[in-house]
Amino acid sequence: MKKIISLAFSLIVLTALNLFAQEEEQKPSVYQASAEKVHDLVHTRLEARFDYSKSQMLGKVWITLKPHFYATDSLKLDAKGMDLHAVQLVSATNVPLKYAYDGWVIKIKLDKQYTRNDKFTIYIDYTAKPNELKVKGSAAINDAKGLYFINPTGADKNKPTQIWTQGETEATSAWCPTIDKPNQKTTSEILMTVPDKYVTLSNGKLVSQKKNGDGTRTDHWKMELPHAPYLFFMGVGDYAIVNDTYNGMEVNYYVEKDYASVARKIFGDTPAMIAFYEKVTGVKYPWVKYSQMTARDYVSGAMENTTATLHQESAQQDARELVDENSWEGTIAHELFHQWFGDYVTAESWSNLTVNESFADYSEYLWYEHKYGVDEAGAENFTQMQSYLGQPSESEKDLVRFYYDDKEEMFDLVSYQKGGRILHMLRQVVGDSAFFKGINEYLTDNKFGTGEAHQLRLAMEAVSGRDLNWFFNQWYFGYGHPVVDISYAYDDAAKKVSVTINQMQGEDNLFELPLDIDVYNGDQKVRYSVWLNEKSETFTFPYTTRPDLVNVDANKFTLWQKTDNKTLENYIHQYKYAGNYVDRREAFIAALKQTDNPKAVELLKLALNDKSNRMRRGNLSRINPADKNLLAALEPGIVILAKSDKSKLVRAQAINLLANLKKPEYMEIFKAGLSDSSYSVAGASLYGLSQLDKNLALAEAKKLATKPNKGSLKDAISSAYMNSGSEELFAVVSENYKKMQWWEQLGQVNDFAGYLSELKSADKIKKGTDLIIAGSKSIPEQYQTQTNVMINKALQVIIDKKSNDKKLRAEIEKKLLK
Repeated sequence: MKKIISLAFSLIVLTALNLFAQEEEQKPSVYQASAEKVHDLVHTRLEARFDYSKSQMLGKVWITLKPHFYATDSLKLDAKGMDLHAVQLVSATNVPLKYAYDGWVIKIKLDKQYTRNDKFTIYIDYTAKPNELKVKGSAAINDAKGLYFINPTGADKNKPTQIWTQGETEATSAWCPTIDKPNQKTTSEILMTVPDKYVTLSNGKLVSQKKNGDGTRTDHWKMELPHAPYLFFMGVGDYAIVNDTYNGMEVNYYVEKDYASVARKIFGDTPAMIAFYEKVTGVKYPWVKYSQMTARDYVSGAMENTTATLHQESAQQDARELVDENSWEGTIAHELFHQWFGDYVTAESWSNLTVNESFADYSEYLWYEHKYGVDEAGAENFTQMQSYLGQPSESEKDLVRFYYDDKEEMFDLVSYQKGGRILHMLRQVVGDSAFFKGINEYLTDNKFGTGEAHQLRLAMEAVSGRDLNWFFNQWYFGYGHPVVDISYAYDDAAKKVSVTINQMQGEDNLFELPLDIDVYNGDQKVRYSVWLNEKSETFTFPYTTRPDLVNVDANKFTLWQKTDNKTLENYIHQYKYAGNYVDRREAFIAALKQTDNPKAVELLKLALNDKSNRMRRGNLSRINPADKNLLAALEPGIVILAKSDKSKLVRAQAINLLANLKKPEYMEIFKAGLSDSSYSVAGASLYGLSQLDKNLALAEAKKLATKPNKGSLKDAISSAYMNSGSEELFAVVSENYKKMQWWEQLGQVNDFAGYLSELKSADKIKKGTDLIIAGSKSIPEQYQTQTNVMINKALQVIIDKKSNDKKLRAEIEKKLLK
């Protein structure tokens, strides 16, 4: 499961919202035991028909089970919000069974007592009514009704009709009775009867298709290897199926037909990813096929259903978006790696979710390292680390934790981002060979079963021969992270440098840390390996000539917050000679804080031409446009980047900086950029044009609006319309806002409110504020406390601007969200 809502700004919005939402969490109070296994699922056969007019599923399911150990004459099945028509024991003549049903669990009285050597099959005829189910999602999965009918009657001509399911965490039981726990494994087969014009996707292999006499078709999907119920999947819709292969195995991409021509550009790395992940795990891809499908209105980022991953619609990027980058590449890697970590070996309980999600999170690093090199991987590692460190309340949680109020709380920055960084440190501790061999041992020992952190530790210990309790106790079964202050003292008389590291996070949570420290003279370095065991420790190293740099945590593996008391000269040397992504980033930021120093400015100039596209883009984004002296010094370099950088995203960032200068001499750069193949460059160029000539920008925006536009170009067009303050454009501006997804609306709400505040027509202002309120209703409930504050601030701008119109002001005040 990858918790993404959308791209660009929307990713930033979601991150902020997730963080806000997590601040509201209460201290966990309930011990969450692993699910007791009274019965084991053996096989599940489901026959499904769909009532599109009612958004309901007509289901018949045959569930084969056996007692786990103790003999029993009763059975409990999870089944949420269903109408039950028959519950029977399958035999020569099916036997009706007595049962009680509270809308959540079916408690069945069996015909006799069964032992662990006995198998039996239960047949249930039922109707699933997902839209009538009242359930709550999480930060990662914003709804939990399991089965979703998208535009089922075709009323929205701009949206396809689709059906898809989302099983994680325990929502498969909203459409298929089962034992809906992650420690269950079962083989399965799903038969879907759908209108013949649609295609289907499910787990395993498509073994047959049968056309019926009523315009429908029945597709039979069969999964012959066991997997967890939350990984069951059904997908139905009018898709193009783009076929690919890996070593003769079926690999497919299900996309809306408009994206068929670019499907391979989006998903085409999948075969290479499979080959790479087979190599690093030492385990061949364990399933019969791998398909990926996109979905409208999806409730999460993506989901690793066994052999059939589902992605939100943002995965579908057109050719111009892909000119910038394939923004979905990391998610594709993440979900694929789950086929090993999550599907092949599944977290034994939600408390151990991190053995699924930390590995999937870290797989993105591994893929970037393999394909793009250490800089891109280093950037990924740093970004994910900062996501966790940027939310202080997350430091209060253990990585593996059994005390929480609801399983959905486990889908957080600790299970994902922190867990991924911990794996990165574990790799450093045991070394590459042992780390990857340990992964292999964990997967092999627990194949088609379940795993938890203790089993991962035992696998790593078996391979490395080392006791790793110290590592797992503090990182897996402990909370927080080190917060350190690093200082340096040079004694030229004694020819020694002392490095003092103070742990600042508190006596009750000290960490034991292996660290590499590099001591540099020019481009030559000597590496020292030390252990930090105490609250404060000083390490002393000899030198002949005073070092130019002492670089603690040389490879930047450690998950910590640090104050590193280096001089500017140290950082300049670090940028030039230490050289990894984080080293260079730290040096650039240090120089930004000392822009009155010519040496710092020279470093900033140098860093504008950094070898990493991602670094150059990030460096440009950190330059404060209000610092006119710095901008003047860097301007020649920025102009070069704006005109000719090899990365479209770097060019766009440079153009944005030039736009803030509002210099007429850059008009030609902006005009030229309007026709660029990159949405980002075109959008930045339109923004630049708007800073010099609003009327010309509006005219160009109208032209660009007649052609495909997405991302920053779409935003720039909307901004040009809104900045015009034109009453005549209200219909276009309001319609554009109405069509946006809720996260896109959040990104535009301040501009839209600012536009409304400039209008004279009270009627248009009312209609616009109604759109803002209507859009707020589609925001998932768990975010609304925070987003309501954002929306109210935007509405307050209108209220303040229209303070003389008491009636209008009063009407808008009534709309303020609670």
